[in-house]
Amino acid sequence: MKSKSGNKKLWIAVIIFVLMIAGAIGNHSDNKKEKPDRESSVATEAQTETETETETESNTEPGGDTEDFVTGGVISNTYKTDSSSAGQMQVHFIDVGQGDAALIACDGHYMLIDAGNNDKGTTVQSYLMSQGVEKLDYVIGTHPDADHIGGLDVVIYKFDCDTIIMPDVANDTRTYDDVAQAMKSKGYQTTYPVVGETYTLGGATFTIVAPNVDYGNDMNDWSVGVLVQNGNNRFLFTGDAEEKAEEDILNNGIDISADVYAAAHHGSKTATSQAFLDKVSPTYVVISAGEGNKYGHPHAEVLNRLRAAGISVFRTDEQGTIVATSDGNDITWNCSPSESWKAGEPTGSSDSTANNSTADSTTSSGISDAGIAADASGSSNSDSSSVMVHITDTGSKYHSAGCSYLKKSDHEVTLSEAKNMGLTPCSRCNPPQ
Repeated sequence: MKSKSGNKKLWIAVIIFVLMIAGAIGNHSDNKKEKPDRESSVATEAQTETETETETESNTEPGGDTEDFVTGGVISNTYKTDSSSAGQMQVHFIDVGQGDAALIACDGHYMLIDAGNNDKGTTVQSYLMSQGVEKLDYVIGTHPDADHIGGLDVVIYKFDCDTIIMPDVANDTRTYDDVAQAMKSKGYQTTYPVVGETYTLGGATFTIVAPNVDYGNDMNDWSVGVLVQNGNNRFLFTGDAEEKAEEDILNNGIDISADVYAAAHHGSKTATSQAFLDKVSPTYVVISAGEGNKYGHPHAEVLNRLRAAGISVFRTDEQGTIVATSDGNDITWNCSPSESWKAGEPTGSSDSTANNSTADSTTSSGISDAGIAADASGSSNSDSSSVMVHITDTGSKYHSAGCSYLKKSDHEVTLSEAKNMGLTPCSRCNPPQ
């Protein structure tokens, strides 16, 4: 028989064993509770890491450049600060008298914007050849006025052209027909400008900024506008766009700030409004105009505006062909800015503010209105029997081609015929007299 002392020791041992088992079970249960928490924490960290990586990747383009944000199909203006991809670019503002012509060359690629009047085709051709141009990547005819597209037919015949950009508007003139025929003979099709669309030119790019709406018979406001960018350097061209078209450019959402602005409409007071100039905020302005032109370009109002803003001005009427060179950061020039601030002085017309979209146009006979200089008495130096003008069915005036008064009817007659009918010159479009 076991003693009471022995029984007591046995019970103590059993109790200790039971307590040990219970403790082990409790620890195991606690460990099971902790494990899901740790797994959940790890999963959360992994998810956060993944989301961060995805967010970072979505805001960065390959190569580390900041992306261009697109709104409504139009590229908003994220101004690149990395000029490492910039090309060696030259912008030649070719002296074509009272007209416009600009050659942009970058890394062996070339773009021509306008080609002056009808008698300047060979001038532009020769200049392009002197710069080593054999093929044009792009040709832009800003709008179908003779002082802008008059020389394009010669250029199109003489050079292969990859892309020809012109607005979707026709002009009933011999000049326009000549350009259309040249394109047809070479099998070229017109590329219509789409605002916001960007093209490459070597290391540079250019973006279409105008035209933004249908401007009817207002040829000037149809002007194709382009913003050329090479690294940090920007050049803005707007043809003959006047204040209405400028307002539409301001409202299209594209940043048009530029280092160099080619003054619209040869420095006419109908363009380069204060609001537009403030938005562009250029350091330099180039004015392409003819010496002693009959329109008084550039106008004093515009020159005063530029001077007040502290802008350096270059002028083809005073300085001939002007060349700007861009390396993506700095712009250098082949000459110093003009210091005269002298406004143009109109000749042969009592209306010194003749700035209608067609005042510089070529008539259907191919004779440039701008080239018909009048003498001090206001009479034409040309034989009125060879000068063509336009009349309406019922009006008492005769007009230059494309005048807004020709919307409903338009007939071409000689100047002498118009005078014999008792018609007088339109004060709006300032036809030859």
